[in-house]
Amino acid sequence: MYLFILLISTIFAITFYSSNSVHATILDSSSSEIEESFPNESSNCVRFDSEERIVIITCKTSNLSEISNQLIDQDILSRDETVEKGWILNAGIIVVENATLFINSTDTSWLKIVADGETAYPITISGSLKIDSVKVTSWNPSTNNYTTSQDSHRNGEDVSIGTPRPYIVVAEDATGNIDITNSEIAYLGYESGYGGGRTGLRYEGGDGSIISGNNIHNLYFAFYSKGVGGMKIENNLIHDNIHYGLDPHTGTHDMSIKNNTVHDNGSIGIICSLDCYNIVIEDNKVYNNTKMGVMFSRNMYDSIARNNIISDEENGIVISESNNNEVYNNIVLDSGSGIDIDEDSFENVVYNNTIINIPDPSEALHLRDIASEQNILYSNTLINLNGEKIMLDENQE
Repeated sequence: MYLFILLISTIFAITFYSSNSVHATILDSSSSEIEESFPNESSNCVRFDSEERIVIITCKTSNLSEISNQLIDQDILSRDETVEKGWILNAGIIVVENATLFINSTDTSWLKIVADGETAYPITISGSLKIDSVKVTSWNPSTNNYTTSQDSHRNGEDVSIGTPRPYIVVAEDATGNIDITNSEIAYLGYESGYGGGRTGLRYEGGDGSIISGNNIHNLYFAFYSKGVGGMKIENNLIHDNIHYGLDPHTGTHDMSIKNNTVHDNGSIGIICSLDCYNIVIEDNKVYNNTKMGVMFSRNMYDSIARNNIISDEENGIVISESNNNEVYNNIVLDSGSGIDIDEDSFENVVYNNTIINIPDPSEALHLRDIASEQNILYSNTLINLNGEKIMLDENQE
């Protein structure tokens, strides 16, 4: 009886071991069997909406290689054979809440987003995005070149819809940071009408995000934000954008704009408008923009512009309809006017600024109507064309 029980036990053990060994072999030899037997997030977290032509990413973390491996469709995302670690994206991307997309030098050098002049594919972020040490641009396969949108135009109510191009937009409900570092971002965005939200690089969420060490050029707006807090925009080269350079807007707050070079943009270099507060604009070089260097606009308050060098502008620094700001230790030179304060601005403190080579000395510190009575100005100096120093004010209130 004992021998019979021992024999049955041995047969069962051999059968159990054999069946598991066979199953292990099947798993090793078939990736589809792996997914079927052991489903996990990384193997099921990228899908394609063919009707909208949008890649939807729900992965906790992913990159372009992971997206390509899951979609396996060259018409959506393919390697660019002309560029080492290059990619061509022929669709939009949505990164959902709590998901993160990495576009970095691990597997990417240049992401070209197809723009045929009629379609604008977006990268929309409700989760997190980390772009680092790469190039991201539009690309027209027909011309084998970037897509331009020089027909985009906005001047007050005068708006011309431009040639569509891809754009990046951070959703208001974004659950993480959208950090862009050490990269080139170019030829994105276009005029789609007020409120269209397709200007290029647009943050409506993503508090605490960082934009640092980038070359941002030939966008429609290099940067626009709405209601975002705690961002750092530092050490960037921002140039040759069609409209604004940096445009924090509508309740943007607690932002550092530091040590950027902002030049040759089609409108204002740096402007914060409509209820912005606690903005620090410092140590920037701003020159040769179409209108103004730096502008405080429409109830910007409790903010600072200091230690900036601003040159070759129509107007150097403008304070308009804004209050309780400080402007000090700036240099404005070779511009149509130095510092301009309108009659609807009050309790601003403007001091220790140096203004050089302003054609009309009366425009060096231009105070409109009663601006001198409702703002504090002192120790501002004009150096005229002859090198003479002229104190523009002395304890003037």
